[in-house]
Amino acid sequence: MRVVFAEDHICFLRYDFRGATVHPTGMVMPVRIRDADWKAIRPEIRTTYGETLFLPHEQASDLEQFCRRHSIARRSRPDTWDDLLEPFLDTQLDLEREGATFNRLREAGFTPEEVAGIRQRLTPLMHAYNFEAMVWEWAYLGLFDLLTAANAPIVDPALPQPLASSQDATNTLAKLGCPRCRHVRVPGQGDPVAVRQRRPLARR
Repeated sequence: MRVVFAEDHICFLRYDFRGATVHPTGMVMPVRIRDADWKAIRPEIRTTYGETLFLPHEQASDLEQFCRRHSIARRSRPDTWDDLLEPFLDTQLDLEREGATFNRLREAGFTPEEVAGIRQRLTPLMHAYNFEAMVWEWAYLGLFDLLTAANAPIVDPALPQPLASSQDATNTLAKLGCPRCRHVRVPGQGDPVAVRQRRPLARR
């Protein structure tokens, strides 16, 4: 991933996630940025199309300066994928933690059946990424990690690839029947992309 900040745009010189509007290269103007979070674990911007684009850790301050220059609001969003991907961490989860996770997911609108369906669909990919490829992440797996797994050369390409971009991720949730979704049309793609509307979740 390589990003350059100009006075009036962000230039993605290399964006590794297939399916993104800036893959393999692209540019985002301030008018197309809904909000951003330079304090997130992985700095990100959210476009007016509902797409999440990530930036390198070391450019968090550049993102902050760019957003302040163009009056782009900072908004911290809970990463629901953190809870959905929790079973794939390299750690043992106790019943109390599992219960708290399910409570947050229920508050976000997920049924136990939906959670089980999403996790079952992603099990081959995430096991190959975090265990077979020996990443051994034990603390946090979020949307960025999921997209990395779906695009990573260390994962066997013969595995089913359920998603490659943040649009695919939100669309996956919608197709599995998750509530409170709206649709936006992404330029250059014929099908609308479902963007999940979530209530704020309490973080651990």
